[in-house]
Amino acid sequence: MAAGLRSPLRMVGLSALLAGAPIASLSSGTAGAEGVRDVPVFSISKSENKNQVQFAVRLDSHCVPVGERPVFAYWRMLEKGPTVTEELLACEQPAYGIEAQAVGARGEGEGSIELRLRALTDRRITVRSYRAEAGCAARAETAIEGVLANLYNVHALLRWPFGVERIYVSGWAADDGRLLRETVSP
Repeated sequence: MAAGLRSPLRMVGLSALLAGAPIASLSSGTAGAEGVRDVPVFSISKSENKNQVQFAVRLDSHCVPVGERPVFAYWRMLEKGPTVTEELLACEQPAYGIEAQAVGARGEGEGSIELRLRALTDRRITVRSYRAEAGCAARAETAIEGVLANLYNVHALLRWPFGVERIYVSGWAADDGRLLRETVSP
């Protein structure tokens, strides 16, 4: 896990998250060492409880992705409290982890990362970072219902006692902002 990730001061846009703001449009809050900031981009929720896997991108002070694996996942343990986070364990990686990621571009004030989730290996997701009025921001883009969209959430409807019955991929259409939701069979 990234150093200091459990600290609420390192959580970007925490007050906006708690207020229910769209994760994909949050701009950065408190910067860490050397101006590095972690910007949330989308989440995975599940029908079992309120906890979520949050995906964030690590950006430098110029809004450029840091390192070769700048996108990372961690738990937001909402069942324990609004600011509690935990590592994503090795045994949880097959269900919630990142299959692959590659930094596609780094430029002045922007960057892009292509990634695939282990649960949705057929779906390409592009994380774009950019400068915004309030600082650095990021969004995740993918096709939902065949339309380019800003990804907000992947929700897993779990089957009892084990497995996934359905997966819902939700976001906003990039062209007109309408809400999109696609059902995916596991």
